[in-house]
Amino acid sequence: MRQVSKLTFVAACALAASQAFAQPQRDVDFDAVEVSVHSISGNIYYLEGSGGNIGLSIGEDGIVMVDAQFAPLTEKVVAAIRTMSDAPIRFLINTHVHDDHTGGNENFGAMGTTILARANVRVRMMQGIRGSTPWPTIALPVITFTDAVSLHLNGEDIHVIPVPPAHTDGDSYVYFTGSDVLHMGDVFRTNGYPGIDGENGGTLQGTLDALQIAIDLAGPNTKILSGHGVVSTREDVRAFRDMILEVMERVSRLVEEGKTLEEVIAANPTADLDAQWGPRLDRFMPALYDGLSARP
Repeated sequence: MRQVSKLTFVAACALAASQAFAQPQRDVDFDAVEVSVHSISGNIYYLEGSGGNIGLSIGEDGIVMVDAQFAPLTEKVVAAIRTMSDAPIRFLINTHVHDDHTGGNENFGAMGTTILARANVRVRMMQGIRGSTPWPTIALPVITFTDAVSLHLNGEDIHVIPVPPAHTDGDSYVYFTGSDVLHMGDVFRTNGYPGIDGENGGTLQGTLDALQIAIDLAGPNTKILSGHGVVSTREDVRAFRDMILEVMERVSRLVEEGKTLEEVIAANPTADLDAQWGPRLDRFMPALYDGLSARP
């Protein structure tokens, strides 16, 4: 590993984490993106494109969306929905603030779709994140909440459940009770280590607490939709949580020895896990190190 100063290395880690969460639109070739439809259970589907998975409830009462991906994909998203239903898109629920989940809000808001999110999401959108301009007024949630709220549409109860500060401080789960489908947003992913965005309120302990909420809420047959990745089970979430605990134990020993972040990464404590869980440096290890270092 090239020798750099501790300060430079830590700054580089922080920059890499910020860039990873920002997912700037200029880095995506939207013309090449294909939005595909996947069935989960009953009348619940998800759309895969670029950015977070979009959840859909489609029925006689209309369409409920969970997240909206980037703004330039809205036309493709709507076209994918129209292959299944011409019903109005009545509600859009944001699981958190990142623009790969909220970028399309402006377009759906202009269509008359009612946008819901936690109060923290609206606040951060109004302020802008990482130096970006604030979201336009039409893109902001018009209904915000701090406690769980429920929608009663398409023959089932849809519970929107705030969780502790995990990926961000505005995370929510969306549980379609009749279909037994749980959309976890970016608290859970199947294509890499957890993303903990400390700049926007995410925390290590909150991630563990939020994952435990999902484990307790889900049953053996619950279909779980990750923010990024594929449909999973309660046991997949449990394995994800257990992986975090295992890495925490390994890194905590290094922290107790007084190792810097640079030295922890150089020790490569996740070498045997990286093939399954993906890159360790850009988002997970700095947040893990900070979380452990802050513990008494």
